[in-house]
Amino acid sequence: MRAMTLRYVRLEVRRALRDTGFAVFGVGLPVLMYLLFSAVGTAAESWATPRMVGMGAYAAVAAALATGIGVAEDTSTGWLRQLRTTPMTSRQLVTGRAITGSVAVLPPVVAVLVTGGLVNGVRLHAWQWAAITLLLWLGALPFTLLGIGNGYWLSVRTTGLVNAASAAGLAVLGGLWFPATRLPCPLEWLAGYTPAGGFTALGRAVADGVPPGPMTVPVLGFWAVLCTGYAAISYRRSAKDGVRWRVDRYGPSAGGPGGRREAAMNWGRPAASPCCPGCCSERERSSTSSRARLPGPGSAPSGC
Repeated sequence: MRAMTLRYVRLEVRRALRDTGFAVFGVGLPVLMYLLFSAVGTAAESWATPRMVGMGAYAAVAAALATGIGVAEDTSTGWLRQLRTTPMTSRQLVTGRAITGSVAVLPPVVAVLVTGGLVNGVRLHAWQWAAITLLLWLGALPFTLLGIGNGYWLSVRTTGLVNAASAAGLAVLGGLWFPATRLPCPLEWLAGYTPAGGFTALGRAVADGVPPGPMTVPVLGFWAVLCTGYAAISYRRSAKDGVRWRVDRYGPSAGGPGGRREAAMNWGRPAASPCCPGCCSERERSSTSSRARLPGPGSAPSGC
C-alpha cells in the first residue's frame, strides 16, 4: 500500500514538473513581480530583506494554491474515479496530492530568494537562508490543502479564479507585497491573524534574528487544522458525487464498492439500456439495466 502511494506521488510530481507553464508562470512570474515591486516599492534599505521574504511567501502561496487546478482537472477527466478503484484510501490520495503540491512549492521559493541575494544584494547568514527556505516551503502546507479542497469542491475554471483571488487577497491582507502598516488600522490588526501574515512573520523573524510573536505559531496551527478539515470534507463530497454518477449511469448496484471498479472500467462507454418490459424476469431486467450497453441502430435491446 505504501509503495503504491509513493508511485502515485512520483507520477504526480513528474506531471507537475514537466509542465512548461509551471516553469514559466509558477517560477518566472513571482520573480518578475519581485523585481517589479523592488523597483517601484519602498526604497528604504531596511525593507529589502522583508520584501524578499514577503515575495518568497507569495510565491509559495500561489504555487500551493495552484495544486487545486490539477485536482479539479483530475476530477473532470475521470482520473480521480480511476484512482478510487485502487487499494489506496482517501487519506492516502489527499496526502499524496499534498506532497505533490509541497514539492511544486520549492522551486519558486528558491528562485525568489536567489534573486534577492544576487540582484537586490540581500545579505544573510547561511543558516538564515536555509531556515527561511525551509519555513516558506513547509509553512505553505495549509495553502496546499486549501487549494486541494477548492479543486475537489469546484469546477476547473472556478478553481482557477478562486485560487488567483485567494492568493492576491492573502498577499494584501498578510502584508506580503508591502508593509502591513500601510493598511487601515482594522486591516493592520487583522493581518497578524491571517494565514499568510503569520506564515510570513516567521520568515521575517528569522531574517531579523528575533523570536516570532507569541500568537504566530498558534495562528498557523489553527489555519492548518481548518484547511485540513476543508480538504477532507471536499474530498468526501466529490466521492458522494461519484457514487451518485455511478448509480445514475449503471444502476443501483454500481453504488457499492464493487461498482466503483466496474464504473471506472466502463468509463467512456455508452450508458446502460433497460430491458424490454414483459420479456425478461425481474432478475434479468436488474442485471441488464446495470450491465447492458446501448444497442446498435435497428437492433433489439440487449437481454431480450
